[in-house]
Amino acid sequence: MKAALFHGPHKPLTIETVDIDKPLGREVLVRTVASGVCHSDLHFVDGLYPFPAPAILGHEAAGIVEAVGPYVSEFKPGDHVIACLSVFCGACDYCLTGKTHLCQTRPVRKKEEPPKLTWNGQPVNQFANLSAYAEKMLVHENAIVKIDDKMPFAQAALIGCGVTTGVGAALNTARVEPGSTVAVFGAGGVGLAVIQGARIAGARMIIAVDTVESKFAKARELGATHTVNAKGGDDPVKMIRAMTNGGVDYSFEAIGLKIAAEQCFDCIRPGGTATVIGMIPVGQKIELDGPMFLREKRIQGCSMGSNRFKVDMPRYIEFYRQGRLKLDEMVSRRGKLEDVNEAFRAMKAGEVARTVLMFE
Repeated sequence: MKAALFHGPHKPLTIETVDIDKPLGREVLVRTVASGVCHSDLHFVDGLYPFPAPAILGHEAAGIVEAVGPYVSEFKPGDHVIACLSVFCGACDYCLTGKTHLCQTRPVRKKEEPPKLTWNGQPVNQFANLSAYAEKMLVHENAIVKIDDKMPFAQAALIGCGVTTGVGAALNTARVEPGSTVAVFGAGGVGLAVIQGARIAGARMIIAVDTVESKFAKARELGATHTVNAKGGDDPVKMIRAMTNGGVDYSFEAIGLKIAAEQCFDCIRPGGTATVIGMIPVGQKIELDGPMFLREKRIQGCSMGSNRFKVDMPRYIEFYRQGRLKLDEMVSRRGKLEDVNEAFRAMKAGEVARTVLMFE
C-alpha cells in the first residue's frame, strides 16, 4: 500500500510502498477513505514532540472495514467506520469508571508478534495506534466506531479527532452552561470545533481570539459572536475583560502556546474555568499568578475532548444531520495523499480550517 512516511523532524514526508500485516486477535483492517490533516501531526514534523522514525503519521480518519481478526465480533467487512486515537483496553480502572480516553494500557501487539507495518523489511512505527496517512490502517477494534453508510467520509474523518476534541472540550470537559460567556484562543480546526461546542451548549457570548484576521469570518460563521485580534500591541486579556465586564465564564486554549495558555487563565472571571487543549511543547512551563486561585479560578487540561467516542461520535453525526454541527464548512480543501506536505504548509500559513486527504 502507499503511505506517507515520516523520516524524522524537519523532513518532508515521502510517499512510499509499505507492507501491512493481516489482522490478528481483535484487530481490524480498514481501507482509508478520508484522512484529515491535524495540527497535532505538525508538532511531530516540527520536532516539538518526539516520535521515532520511520513512522506513518495521521490520526483523523474514516474508512471501510476490509477484514477482521478471529476474535472480532463488533465489525464485519463493508462496515463504515471512524477511527479514534483513544483506543482503550476496557479493563483498567480508567475504562471501568467511564474514562476510556485516559486508558493507560492501550492494546498493542506484543513484541514477539510480527510488526503491523514494514518498509524495505524494517518495522515502521504506528502513530497513535492508527497511522492514517496510508491507504490502509490496521487497528484494534476499540479504536473504531461503526457509522451508517450515508455519512460522507470527509466530514466523518473530522469527527475522528478535531471535532471530537473541540466539541468535547466544551460539552464534556468544561461542561459549558447555557447563557455563559466563552473565549476561545485559536481559530484553527480544533478552536472552530470548540466554538461550535459552546454554541451547541447555549453560550450567549463566544469570543474567538487569533492573530490571523482572515480566520474570523469562518469563526463567526460557525458561532463566534465576537472576535479579538491578538496581533500587535493590544492585550487580548484586557479586551476580553472589557467586553465581558470582568472576564469570561469559560476559556479554551486551542493552539499549544505558553502565552496563550496563560492568557486563557488570565481572562476568566472569578469562579471561571480555563481549559488547555493545545499541545504545549515538551519542557515548557506555564506561569500563573498565584493569588488568582484565591478567587476560585480554575485551570484544567483536556485529552481528546474527554470522549467516550463510541457514544459521542454517533451523536455528533446526529448533530451534523440536524444542522447543529457544521462540518461541510470546516473542510477547506481536499487533496490526495501526495499533497500532505502542502497541507502542512497551508495549515502553518493559516490558510485552512482543515485539509482532508481523499483516497478514492
